[in-house]
Amino acid sequence: MRTFVDDIATLATRDPHRVAVVGPTGSTAYGELIDRVERLAGGLRSRGAGPETVCAVAVDRADAVVATAAVIRSGAVFLGLDIEQPPARLAALARTGGARMLLTTADLAERLAGLPVPGPPVLLDDPAPPGERGVLTGPHGRNAAYVSHTSGSTGEPAPVLIEHRGLDAYLRSVVRDCRLGPDTVALQVAPQGYDASLRDTLAPLLAGGRVVVVPRAVLMRPAALGAAIRERGVNTLLSVTPSFLSFIAGQPDAADILAGVRLVASSGESLRPFLAAGGRGLVAGELINQYGPTECTMTSTRHAVPRVGEVGNDGTVRRRAGGGADVVGEPLDHVAVRLLDNDLVPVPDGATGEVFIGGPGVARGYRGQPSRTAECFVPDPLGPPGARLYRTGDLARRGPRGLEYLGRTDRQVKIRGYRVDPAEVEGTLLSHPGVTGAVVTADGDERGRVFLTAHVTGVPAGVEDAELRSHLLRTLPPHLMPRRFVRRDSLPTTRSGKIDRRALASSGGTS
Repeated sequence: MRTFVDDIATLATRDPHRVAVVGPTGSTAYGELIDRVERLAGGLRSRGAGPETVCAVAVDRADAVVATAAVIRSGAVFLGLDIEQPPARLAALARTGGARMLLTTADLAERLAGLPVPGPPVLLDDPAPPGERGVLTGPHGRNAAYVSHTSGSTGEPAPVLIEHRGLDAYLRSVVRDCRLGPDTVALQVAPQGYDASLRDTLAPLLAGGRVVVVPRAVLMRPAALGAAIRERGVNTLLSVTPSFLSFIAGQPDAADILAGVRLVASSGESLRPFLAAGGRGLVAGELINQYGPTECTMTSTRHAVPRVGEVGNDGTVRRRAGGGADVVGEPLDHVAVRLLDNDLVPVPDGATGEVFIGGPGVARGYRGQPSRTAECFVPDPLGPPGARLYRTGDLARRGPRGLEYLGRTDRQVKIRGYRVDPAEVEGTLLSHPGVTGAVVTADGDERGRVFLTAHVTGVPAGVEDAELRSHLLRTLPPHLMPRRFVRRDSLPTTRSGKIDRRALASSGGTS
């Protein structure tokens, strides 16, 4: 099939001197970008990369655009690794993701030598010479395009396999629905190793626009972020979380930071607290609330949040943005969203049902987990033979402005845009020699932000919270870190003998 990389190459042929990427050390034009991609893709193919070969990519942010496109161009499967994550976490991602190759740089190779990936790494800064490019052919639409992990209840991250047909359809929908074009200047915000980083980098290039890459530290410093947006002429943010927006909103010069930004697309957690606090006024341009699980290629629905005073489609004036519902809007053109009851029967409009998602963006399943795949990916009772739906575990209803998100049917929560299964944190806590019992609950602060609280038993008095955090950080990323640790003599149980999580969530304790 023809992929988005082929279309980017066509743009490079038409206008090779047009700036494609602006990084910390300078700019890269479309012609130079595609030449580097082709050379690196050829090097990967000469080393055995091809359809269904999972290639782990561990590079810094400045090299990520070339590395990502090259793996896709080679026909291999992209598995992004965030080099800021703990080594044990990277090893778990590479192992569960089935990585057979490692693409990195010379300065990172020694640090990553312990990853469970066979053979020597392919070095991005030492690509194959032209004579060793190999034969580059387009992938089939049903070939895997990338692996993205979600938090798993077994204590290990769960690898999700997304196919080319889904990724290609999704990126084209981003360009179309967000009206990206040659004048788009998008800031790369999402961390490497997360699927949103693909949207940040590839969609603007597919539109003929420009991607701006800055060090991660710049994104975390409001003054530096505002300066980068102004100096680089950034007008588009495709992957920000409501927590990130709330962080900006808390700054005294919040309006100046986003001045000139005409499109902000938010996803990963509820936007309602941000809107309820008057955050819509912070974004002068268009604000889009996106919804969709990792298992369905990033985004399944979109909602354009109206400005205060704006006349809606129904002719009424919006007195406040967001209202009382968490509106996530309408499905993308290539997506089917069904609200079903426990018997997989559609619920009427206005009634609550579980969200099931269909279409080409639905993942192949969880790599190496057939039971979980069969449980979560089910036949579509309303679709043609062979059609499947992903059972999200989310509850929603259809309202006048589209889908309204109502929460989860299970324990999973969203923390700063990442889907978290508290069982993963519990399992890691129990591996500490001083912990005899651990239950993790989700709480919310006065600003509507979700955080984790760890209830632990058996911890000796001399073991401080800092030691427990250090233990968790050896294998878990920061978004899985509990904000509070509550020491308990015992954990409450229900009459059936199960842990009473509701009692834990509503009770206090010493932290």
